[in-house]
Amino acid sequence: MGEGVMGILSWAHPRTLARSLAVLDLGSGTLRLVVYAYEPGRGYHRVDELREAVALGEGLAKGQLTPEALERGVKALRAFADFLRAAGAEEVRTLATSAIRDSANGGLILEEARRLGLRPELLAGEEEARLGVLAVANGLPLRDALVVDQGGGSAQISLMQGRRFLWGKALPLGALRLTEGFLTQDPPSRAEVRALARKVEDYLEALPLPRGLPLVGLGGNLRAVARIHQKRHAYPFDFVHGYFLPKEGVEELYEALMPLSGKARMEAAELSPDRARTLPASLVFLRSLLKVTRASGLWISGLGIREGVLFSRLLPEPHLLEDPARFAVENLFWRYPFALEHRDHVRALASSLFSGLAPLHGYGEEEERLLQAACLLHDIGMHIGYPDHHKHGAYLVLSEPLLGMEHREQALLALMVRYHRRGDPSLGPFRPLARRGDGKRLARLAVILRLAEMLDRTRAQRVREVRVEVGPQVRLRLLASAEPWVERVEAEKQAPLFQKVYGRPLEVVWEG
Repeated sequence: MGEGVMGILSWAHPRTLARSLAVLDLGSGTLRLVVYAYEPGRGYHRVDELREAVALGEGLAKGQLTPEALERGVKALRAFADFLRAAGAEEVRTLATSAIRDSANGGLILEEARRLGLRPELLAGEEEARLGVLAVANGLPLRDALVVDQGGGSAQISLMQGRRFLWGKALPLGALRLTEGFLTQDPPSRAEVRALARKVEDYLEALPLPRGLPLVGLGGNLRAVARIHQKRHAYPFDFVHGYFLPKEGVEELYEALMPLSGKARMEAAELSPDRARTLPASLVFLRSLLKVTRASGLWISGLGIREGVLFSRLLPEPHLLEDPARFAVENLFWRYPFALEHRDHVRALASSLFSGLAPLHGYGEEEERLLQAACLLHDIGMHIGYPDHHKHGAYLVLSEPLLGMEHREQALLALMVRYHRRGDPSLGPFRPLARRGDGKRLARLAVILRLAEMLDRTRAQRVREVRVEVGPQVRLRLLASAEPWVERVEAEKQAPLFQKVYGRPLEVVWEG
């Protein structure tokens, strides 16, 4: 991992350095406020969040927000203003989107926001699309994609090329607007569904959509669809960012949920009332989207326009992380730092062991990057407590999505942290995510990390260097000015696991 803007981090707890940014998204279905602590060019974390499902876009299908929707919106704005005064964020961005942009009386919400001191910004559809693409470019391991953000009032369809925003179009295809305009019966009638599908396909077919690109979906309803699919299939991760929802999965949920009433849908899929009401429109929208684009499914982004605003503050133009996965690892270390000298020495020893054992494992750049990431994070669990800190560290690695990583990679990373001290490495509940050979891959890399950790067991960097000799047995030659007795003994304790994993006896010797 290289030096530079996202390179090696100094020992500094984020709470002592971070600036704060609050982003209030006045969505057509949900008003959401997120507060971030961040250090420009270095890292960030989410501090707090407030969400209210007010259905602000109610009436949008007829061009005017209903009095009830306006009243709910005003009440939520006042609550959010109180929250912001208590939070004391240095910067507040208030984003007004489709419900306010496309309605005749949305200006009333802007007036109330100004009266409360919120200084709202009315986002054009293209700007909303650009912020969504920026979030995807920094959040998922994709360079080119069609990005679809379905909110309550509109859906932004964008083309991302080389991780850059090429073009974007806001269409009146939001879940709440479509529900009001087409799906008046409960459950929706077949005629209503057909009419809605035709309307969606007409809009999509009028766009210059290239075929064969990955499809990325964001927005609350699309994430809800993915979450339902995860639960039905006992998916081992709790978050949907980075989840691939196959076309067959959309069909499965369409067949299962469309015939249900709103109440039955809410109970069957464990949905809030607002999601249960508008989910059928999103399922029809998704089916039509997959049909028109001929995609095999879609990747789900848990990041959206709020994170797009964050990245515009965190990073200089063009606001792109050079390596999102590397940043994610370093950002996690920034939040939970431990001794730099120990971390970097373990990483150097692990690198030597990885190279020296190459004749036995045959791994390349992908595995080396994973091993380096595990070295950077192996002791973060000490922030919870020393006993079982290997388990605490694995929990922290899995506590939120790591940008730019597939779920499989994040699981392997967490398991390497989990087994850096003791235990026989096992894929456990993450076996469904594994590729062929991942069980062996985990064990071999975890053993290397554990040996590197034991070779700095006193945290005094007594072992300057380790040299690997591969023969009928593997010999580790420890270069140190004085006998590193503790390190040698602790490394020798790993010999049974080493032989189990690599099929060779292990010898550890000291050279002065």
